[in-house]
Amino acid sequence: MPQNGAAIDAVVFDVGETILDETWEYGAWADWLDVPRHTFSSVFGAVIATGGDYRDAFQRFRPGFDLHAEREKRADAGVAEVFTADDLYQDAVGCLSELCALGIRVGLAGNQTARNERTLRGLDLPVDFIGTSENWGVEKPDDSFFEKVVEVAGVPRERILYVGDRLDNDVWPAQRCGLATAWIRRGPWGYILRDQEISRHCRFVLDTLTGLPALVAKTNANADRG
Repeated sequence: MPQNGAAIDAVVFDVGETILDETWEYGAWADWLDVPRHTFSSVFGAVIATGGDYRDAFQRFRPGFDLHAEREKRADAGVAEVFTADDLYQDAVGCLSELCALGIRVGLAGNQTARNERTLRGLDLPVDFIGTSENWGVEKPDDSFFEKVVEVAGVPRERILYVGDRLDNDVWPAQRCGLATAWIRRGPWGYILRDQEISRHCRFVLDTLTGLPALVAKTNANADRG
């Protein structure tokens, strides 16, 4: 685990349900599968609650479903996965900007497609770097993903704060790799998953990103930089 007294020199954010509200995308997949949106959301939540991979939800409606292939079919049909600045959580850009103003290195790193990475770059967000699983060739919760985060962030791992909504995919593997963590409790995983042993080792537990820059500034003012 990272040292509790370490300063925070970089803050790296997961994407989906951390800075990006994916309600639009869950609805689009329900439409693509031709099932009611409420039904899809209910099955999706049930899969998460029973410890399954979210991709298993698609199998409930269409056995043998290939997510990558279906993404390409959607693109060919003119309904590709797409989002805009309006889909960012309202607290996201302000938080990123305030952290940059503090002199903190800021990044985005999540399990996202190369297409979504291009979209994120097009939003011109106040970040120093953006990394996605498809372009990095490794995805969470693999340790190699977080080793890549450390490499790209360019600061000691104990001085990196990784912020995510999933205890299983974001917080625990980041802790395991020696990063400090912040858990934001929103999105399906943020409300459904609970693990006191993991959450008690978080540097911060959040319901919004609004106060995070102030928490980082306070931490750094009191930090041991020895």
